[in-house]
Amino acid sequence: MQTPTLGQLATENGAQVVGDPNLAITGLAPLDQAGPGELSFLSNPLYLSQALSSKASAVIVSAADLERIRAEGQADGRNWLVARNPYVCFARIAQRFDKASRDARTGIDPRASVAPDVTIPASCFVGPNVVIESGARIGERVRILANSFVGANAQIGDDSLIYANVSVYHHCVVGARAILHSGVVIGADGFGFAPDIGPAGVEYVKIPQTGRAVLGNDVEVGANTAIDRGAMADTVVEDGCKIDNQVQIAHNVRVGAHTVIAGCAAVSGSTRIGRFCVIGGAANFAGHLTIADRTTVSGGTSITKSITKPGGHFTSVFPFLPHGEWERNAAIVRGLTKLRERVMQLERRLRGQPAGTQTSQD
Repeated sequence: MQTPTLGQLATENGAQVVGDPNLAITGLAPLDQAGPGELSFLSNPLYLSQALSSKASAVIVSAADLERIRAEGQADGRNWLVARNPYVCFARIAQRFDKASRDARTGIDPRASVAPDVTIPASCFVGPNVVIESGARIGERVRILANSFVGANAQIGDDSLIYANVSVYHHCVVGARAILHSGVVIGADGFGFAPDIGPAGVEYVKIPQTGRAVLGNDVEVGANTAIDRGAMADTVVEDGCKIDNQVQIAHNVRVGAHTVIAGCAAVSGSTRIGRFCVIGGAANFAGHLTIADRTTVSGGTSITKSITKPGGHFTSVFPFLPHGEWERNAAIVRGLTKLRERVMQLERRLRGQPAGTQTSQD
C-alpha cells in the first residue's frame, strides 16, 4: 500500500486538516507512544495534556478539543485531523492500515478438502485442513483459515474472514464482511428435548433442529461463541451485530441490527432482542421474551420478563461490597418475606382488623 497522506485520510473520512495535508502517515499509535510519521487520536478531554506533549506527527481531535488546544497556545506548528467523532475516525483509519497489512495469499491449500461441486473464487484463500462440503457457496475475497469447516449448502458472504477452527454447519448463512473468530460454532443443534415421564423416570426425547442460523452483513462473532440453529424456524443475527467471546445464542433467537453483546452473555430460546441494544457481560435472558430497541442491560443482569418500552437501562446485580457487609445485606434480603408479613400485620392492627384477616390490599 502506498503511504497515505494526512489529506487523503481526511478526504476518505470526512475530516479536515489543520496543518500539512501532504504529511505522510506511516501508522497509528497511542498518544504517549506515538513518534514521527504516526497518527494518534484524542477522544477524551481528560487526556488533553497527553495530546499536547505527544510526539505524534498528527492527532485526530474534535473541533471543541482543538479550540481548547488553541486556548493553551499550542496548536500552531502542529498537524491536526479534525473529525466529528475522533474515536470513530481513528477506527476507520485503523481498518485501512489493517487491511493493507493482511496476508494477501489467494488460492486453495493442497491439504484442504473442497467438494467437487463447490466453486471457490480466485480472490479467496482456503487454508490447510479446511473442509468445505457439497453445495456450499463461497463469496469473493473470503478467507477461511486452517482447520475450519463449512457444511453442506452453507453460505459465506463476500469479504468475510473465517479464522482457524471455526465450524459453520449445514445450510447456515454468514453474510458479507463477517468476522468469525476461532472456536465459533454457527448452527449447532439447539437445546430442544421433550420430557417423557414414565414409570422409570424422565426420558428426554430429542427434537430435531431443522432450522438454520442466519447471520447478516458486517457481523463479528468472538472466540468460542455458539449461535444455535433454529428448531424449525431460523435463528437470526441481523446486520451489524457485534458479539463477544463465549456468548450463547440459543435456538430461534433473533438479535436486532447493530446490537452489541459482551462476553459470557446467554440468550435463551425464542427470545427477540431489539435493534441497537447494549448487553453487558454475563447478562442472561429467559426464553420467549421480547426486548425493545435500544435497551441497555448491565453486566450480570438476569432478565426474566419482556421489556416493551424502548431505551431503558436495566440492572439486577447487587453492587459489590466488602464480604462481611455483603453477608449482612444478603441476610436482610433473605428476611424480607418475614418483614413484609410483620408490616402487613401492623397495618391490619392500625385498621382495627384481626391479625389473620386478609384484604384485597394484602
